[in-house]
Amino acid sequence: MATILAIETSCDETAAAVVCQRQVLSSVVASQIDLHRRYGGVVPELASREHLLTVGDTVDEALKQSQRDWSDIDAVATTCAPGLVGALLVGMSVGKTLSMVHHKPFLGVHHLEGHICAAYLEETSLQPPFLCLLVSGGHTSLIRADSCGQYKVLGKTRDDAAGEAFDKVARLLDLGYPGGPIIDRLSQQGDPNAFKLPEGNISLPEGGYHPYDASFSGLKTAVLRLIEQLKTDGIEPLPVADIAASFQHAVVKALVKRAIRCAQDQGLTTVVLGGGVAANSSLRHTLTQTAAAHRINVYIPSFKFCTDNAAMIACAASEHFDQGHVSNLNLGVYSRLPLENVSELYYA
Repeated sequence: MATILAIETSCDETAAAVVCQRQVLSSVVASQIDLHRRYGGVVPELASREHLLTVGDTVDEALKQSQRDWSDIDAVATTCAPGLVGALLVGMSVGKTLSMVHHKPFLGVHHLEGHICAAYLEETSLQPPFLCLLVSGGHTSLIRADSCGQYKVLGKTRDDAAGEAFDKVARLLDLGYPGGPIIDRLSQQGDPNAFKLPEGNISLPEGGYHPYDASFSGLKTAVLRLIEQLKTDGIEPLPVADIAASFQHAVVKALVKRAIRCAQDQGLTTVVLGGGVAANSSLRHTLTQTAAAHRINVYIPSFKFCTDNAAMIACAASEHFDQGHVSNLNLGVYSRLPLENVSELYYA
C-alpha cells in the first residue's frame, strides 16, 4: 500500500498531506483568506509569496501529524495544473526537491482530478464509472469518470464558474469575501422565491438548449439589474437576504437539473459532488434529495475535503502510482490543461 506525501499550491491555500491508499494520515491547510479579503479576491503575486513563506512548515507539520518519516513515504506528489502559474511553481519546486533529496518517485497531479478523487477519502469503496459535478471558484463541469485518468467533460459553464458568480454577487451586495459561505448563511434567512432570476440556459443553433452547459454571467448581471431597480424604486434597505436566497436558488437549480439529466442520459447511478462550492448547504441538500427521487446515489466529501486540500491530491497520485504511473522531473506547470489530457503527465 503506497504512502504519498502531497503538496497543493494551485491558488491561495498552502496545503500538505500524507495519504496511504485512501486513508488520510494527515491533512494540513494554511489558509490565505485573511490576506486576500481586503482586495476582494485572490492577488496572484501575494499568493505566491505567501506559499513561499508557509510551504516548508506546512510539509513538516503534515509529516509530524501523520506519525511517519521519510522512510515511510513511497512517492511525492504536487499539483501541476491548472492554477496560478506562480503559485503552482512554488509547490512543484518544493515537491521536486523533496523527491530528489529523499530519492522518491515524483507525480504531478491535475487539480481537477484531485477534486474528483476527494470522494474516495471517505467512501473508500467507491469505484468508477460515475458522474462528478465539480463546482468551484474556477471550474463548473459535469465529468464522466470511467477509470483512473480516464475522464470526459460532458458539460461546463460557458463563462463564470459558479463559485466566481457567488463572489461577484457577494461584492454587489457588499457582503465581503469569500462570497460563497456568506451567501449560503444569509440565504437561510431569505426567501428563495422572492425574485425570479434566470437559470442560464445555453441556446443551440438548431433550437432548444444545451442539456448540460450553463452560463452564470447573465445571472450575475440580472442580480445587478435587480439591485439597481430596487434602488430606483426607493426600496431601502435592500432585501439582501431575499436577493441572496433567490440567487443561490437559481444556481443550485441549474446545477442539480443538469447533473441529474446528465447522469440519466449516461446510464450512471452514482453522482459525486466536488469542489469548493460543494460545501454549499443548499446544493448538498437539493442534489441529495433530487437524486434519491431518481434512484441515484450521491457521494459528497466533508467540508474539509471540498475546498482545496492536499489529501485529495495525494489520493489522485496514489491511484496513478498503483497503476505504475510516475512523472518526469522536467514536468512543467500549466495554467490550463484539459482534464482529458491527464495521461500526458505520466509515464509507466
